[in-house]
Amino acid sequence: MFVMKNSRIFLFFIGMTFFMSCSLSKMNKTYRKNISGNWTLTNVDYKNNSGLFKATVFNDTDAVCFEGSSWFFRNNNSTGSYAIDKPGSCVNGTRNIRWSVYEPDSGGYQLQFKFIDEKKRDLSSSGYRLDILQLDNETMVLESKNTVEGKPISLIYTFKRTSF
Repeated sequence: MFVMKNSRIFLFFIGMTFFMSCSLSKMNKTYRKNISGNWTLTNVDYKNNSGLFKATVFNDTDAVCFEGSSWFFRNNNSTGSYAIDKPGSCVNGTRNIRWSVYEPDSGGYQLQFKFIDEKKRDLSSSGYRLDILQLDNETMVLESKNTVEGKPISLIYTFKRTSF
């Protein structure tokens, strides 16, 4: 009986350790809550470089097409979407995503997402991570670091909240 009781206690502590190691930090939960809702991507800008650029963003369409796009993030099941509706050569339509907030060992927080289909199945094993530079009730600013001809360049995405 003593062995049985000790093994239950041991299993309880193992289970709690596993549960606590898999849970999100308080700050991660705060970031997720703040991201949740509807946003408009108002501006895509280039940092650390000058000149004219034509960039395809997220292996999707030109960066200029993303300006004015509508983004939706649902916190309770980590899904969402973005919709592009811009005349010209833009690839219009809605793209479904699964998203989360990632905490790299180096510090800071990143918004990460990957594309999913209508049934919430992953379309690819890879996705995208963007550094969260600013996040409050009205504004979200994200950065993706890239290289062009061996030189660092960052794309800065500025979002304005449209509703919670």
